[in-house]
Amino acid sequence: MKRPLITVVGSYATGLTMRVQRLPRKGETVLGTGYRTDFGGKGSNQAVGCARLGAEVHFLTKIGNDSFGEMALRLYREEGINTTAVITTNHAPTGVGFILVEEATGDNCIALDAGANELLSAEEVGQHGDALDRARVVLSQLEIPVETAGVAFARARASGVMTILNPAPVRPLPSSVLQVVDILTPNETEARVLTERAPDAVATPAELAADLIRLGVKQVVMTLGERGALLVTSSSSKHFPAIQVQATDTTGAGDAFNAGLATSLAFGDTLEDAVQVGVVAGGLAVTRHGVIPSLPHRREVLKAYHDARLPVPNWISS
Repeated sequence: MKRPLITVVGSYATGLTMRVQRLPRKGETVLGTGYRTDFGGKGSNQAVGCARLGAEVHFLTKIGNDSFGEMALRLYREEGINTTAVITTNHAPTGVGFILVEEATGDNCIALDAGANELLSAEEVGQHGDALDRARVVLSQLEIPVETAGVAFARARASGVMTILNPAPVRPLPSSVLQVVDILTPNETEARVLTERAPDAVATPAELAADLIRLGVKQVVMTLGERGALLVTSSSSKHFPAIQVQATDTTGAGDAFNAGLATSLAFGDTLEDAVQVGVVAGGLAVTRHGVIPSLPHRREVLKAYHDARLPVPNWISS
């Protein structure tokens, strides 16, 4: 079966993590252990997830001309991701996150520098428009400028390409962006913010999704954590329970879900079938530590389908 093209427009960032006995106070230096460097950025994670599931992936992003940027390029070569649209700049460093994790509680504090991600412009999207025009699916997130994601979606929509927006980290979105989104994939907190509610406002997932559709989104696939996912269109809704797994680390679940959803749609599945693939991929991701190590390969998804006695889409078993 021919691999369909997915173009991901998004971010790359390197995560620098250290464990400490307790989080430092103002002006204090503490000793840490277990320092590690990890691949990160939602766009990058989802690009890797799509490639592992069997799609041809082009990644449109911006990195610095530095060692962290070289680290990203090595990852993409290893994962078989096309880097023609990976732009290197001398005007900003590769995005980075500094993460301190408290040993006893798991509490953390994080400082993020988006770096080169903030410089990914609408003009550069236009320069790589061929990767958008030829795709079956264009997938983006909000770790890049909103305008850039919006221009990518408008270009894709004009070419008849399906658009998926994972609105994380959440921020208010203009109607001009929402109206070029075919499928929005928020969690409940993100949906509240996008509908201008307080993060802790009382509202059912179905109510939140209905409001998002009224704002211009075609369809909403809301992730519900251990409760699975909810698909809502203008005329129907359907709940998809999570698969039964032993959760270890939920960090990469959302990225795995979006990769599964996008890849399934690119292969021609119905939206209902694609949501099920997303649920299975997200469920597998929580069984491992870390994000990149947790993103499942297609053979693992196939096994999970058999274990759960679910009907397997043809492309997964081919």
